[in-house]
Amino acid sequence: MESEQNIENPPPSPESEYLPESSTIELIRQTTLERPPSRALFDFDGTLSLIREGWLEVMIAMMVEVLRQTGTEESEEDLTRLTMQFVKDLTGRQTIYQMIRLAGEVAARGAQPEDAQTYKKEYLERMMKKIHGRREKLRSGAQEPREMLVPFTREALEALQTRGVDLYLASGTDEEYVREEVELLGLGAFFGNQIYGAVADYKNFSKQLVIERILRENDVDGSVLIGFGDGYVEIENVKLVGGTAVAVATDETGRSGRPDPWKRERLIQAGADFVIPDFRDCEVLFRHLWRES
Repeated sequence: MESEQNIENPPPSPESEYLPESSTIELIRQTTLERPPSRALFDFDGTLSLIREGWLEVMIAMMVEVLRQTGTEESEEDLTRLTMQFVKDLTGRQTIYQMIRLAGEVAARGAQPEDAQTYKKEYLERMMKKIHGRREKLRSGAQEPREMLVPFTREALEALQTRGVDLYLASGTDEEYVREEVELLGLGAFFGNQIYGAVADYKNFSKQLVIERILRENDVDGSVLIGFGDGYVEIENVKLVGGTAVAVATDETGRSGRPDPWKRERLIQAGADFVIPDFRDCEVLFRHLWRES
């Protein structure tokens, strides 16, 4: 794999506005902060970690199989299009919500659905089989953590810590897996115990609840929060409390340094203030927000 330091910045899109000194930080909304952020919330999969790259294909394939078993006359293409849409719409929420929607689609076709937790268990088994080799290579040292991180992740986290920002992580993936994969990627020291993931009692966890907890426990308002994510939910939640939202529209497969077009469009709709493909120009963004010369 080519080292991050040798990755060239792609040419900017002529129709977009970018921060000065950067061809990758797209400015969607002018942002002037009374004070710089002191709390940063990160999504995990697709925003920092690439361990689960390919999860979408695994989930869609399983769902199409389940829906075909209802006896529907819909084509595989139509079922794929349907599931792709609602899965992407729910990206950022706990996996169980996608499975609840799957159960609803089964019922709508006149069949008896399994419990959503059963569907989730099946998906997780397939997903863990897909990523088993990646996790084991990281565990054994056969693969460097950087190769499974969104480019320049560590540099961005270090830059925020240097500025005195407290870092939090919230993921729709089950918390036990998130914590384990944070350690495999060597990111534990950045987040400490401030890592939150999906729990069995899914109604008592959401990224919105994590945000409310951060603000309440630190007695701060949302204006000091900056959020980074590649899902609609976390961008929307950060904006609802008055925070700054950075859409990380990662090209997870190609790592091209260009934003994934579908992610970019959806995250702008969610209210993103900036769009980045990865963290290569993080210092430019932080100097802008911190008003550093």
